Amino acid sequence: MPERPELRLLTGPTAAGKTAAALAWAEASGGEILSCDSVCVYRGLDIGSAKPDPAERARAPHHGIDLADPSERFSVEAYVRHARTVVDDCLRRGKPLLVAGGSGFYLAAFFGPVTDELDIPDAVRAEVRALQAAGPEALRRRLADAEGGRLPAWLDADNPIRLAKALERRLASGRPLDDLRAAYLARPGPFADLTLRAEVIDRPDPELRSRIRARTRRMLAEGLVEESRALAARNLPDDLPAVRAVGYRETLDWLRAGQPSGLEQLAEAIDRSTWALVGSQRKWFRRLGLAPPGAAA
Repeated sequence: MPERPELRLLTGPTAAGKTAAALAWAEASGGEILSCDSVCVYRGLDIGSAKPDPAERARAPHHGIDLADPSERFSVEAYVRHARTVVDDCLRRGKPLLVAGGSGFYLAAFFGPVTDELDIPDAVRAEVRALQAAGPEALRRRLADAEGGRLPAWLDADNPIRLAKALERRLASGRPLDDLRAAYLARPGPFADLTLRAEVIDRPDPELRSRIRARTRRMLAEGLVEESRALAARNLPDDLPAVRAVGYRETLDWLRAGQPSGLEQLAEAIDRSTWALVGSQRKWFRRLGLAPPGAAA
């Protein structure tokens, strides 16, 4: 059998140094970079997403950046379609490609299935949207009722987006979530024809906290408040992924509250949310069987 083409992935928690490492690899190999970041896909969200700046993008071709307006709900399915096009184009041209980023749900798409292709009726979408507007607890109650009183342990019941997607599928199919998940996991992934070579960059907690702290303050100095103020002026729904992204969410709340505290208090709020994101990212890496060199098993 012919060897499967190889695809390299570089991931790790936020602020670990993925951008610098990816650029060094691209320059050394003559390769290109495909972003695996669910915030970098949005145009205008540049500072708070730590998106590669124009100078960095001039050093190597980048993909997966500025694909959607913040008013859109850019899905993992849309990301996969873009990523597959980029991968196939680089293979055709014989160009090395590095997938670089730390968004767990996007990253997981390289290791397994992305969608069950279940058709969701408009009536079900409307019901779930109404429950989303009422808050996560309304979603949890409705889903628990449909599941016979309990939610499966594997479901991230604190994530409103995951709750909404699970409820849509439960109501549309009439099947228990465990059954739906088993059928989903049996499907081949969109990159099953490739050999994946993944590397994780991580740092000791004190060092990573220090890097997060420095980066947050640099973002504020470079214009995160102004960028968030422009986003607020659009009066977008609070449940949009762009509005909920770490850094923007805290700054938007701070602006709406009339800037009740100074920039240092805002920075500390962003630091806390960023550290919570690190924990979530590390869970994704473990779930996918990825670990940095020297990490405990």
